[in-house]
Amino acid sequence: MSRVGIYGGTFDPIHRGHLHVITQLFEKDLIDQLLLVPAGQPLLRVMEPTASAEQRRKMCELAVSELPEGIRNKVQVNPIEILRQGPSYAIDTVEAVISTFPDDQIYLILGADAFSKIDQWHRANELQKIVKIICINRPGYPATGIEIGALDAAATSIRQGLSADVPEIVAAFIRENGLYDNQ
Repeated sequence: MSRVGIYGGTFDPIHRGHLHVITQLFEKDLIDQLLLVPAGQPLLRVMEPTASAEQRRKMCELAVSELPEGIRNKVQVNPIEILRQGPSYAIDTVEAVISTFPDDQIYLILGADAFSKIDQWHRANELQKIVKIICINRPGYPATGIEIGALDAAATSIRQGLSADVPEIVAAFIRENGLYDNQ
């Protein structure tokens, strides 16, 4: 039985904090493989993502390409939510992953910020019964999960030009596509 992690997020943009989480999941031997899932239509966000779903997917692919080979080979950017019509519900993604990996244990990777809102999620009780949750502590949120020395990086600061916490390959993509210029 393999331990398959699902790490979803808006990734607008993906940044060094996300990559640190991915690295730590493997270094701490919490999972065997990881599906990185950019959200299609995130429901609990105040604003729509700035980058298109396809741009966010591409940034994830670029960022993953910068991971060490031993980790990179275990991570797949999965477009399931951006290809799905309508809202992105974690329960739908988890059920689809379970059908693809029926003999494996599925883990949902959440930051403490997302975990604090899980009771607001669609079919939250069902979700928590069919998947194991790995909650990652984040700076500025109550410690409710695993301590990985999370980086204090935020996509909002990157979009506002207040931070450059993205791999250079992602920064180049952002510049080439004029993303976040008018934030």
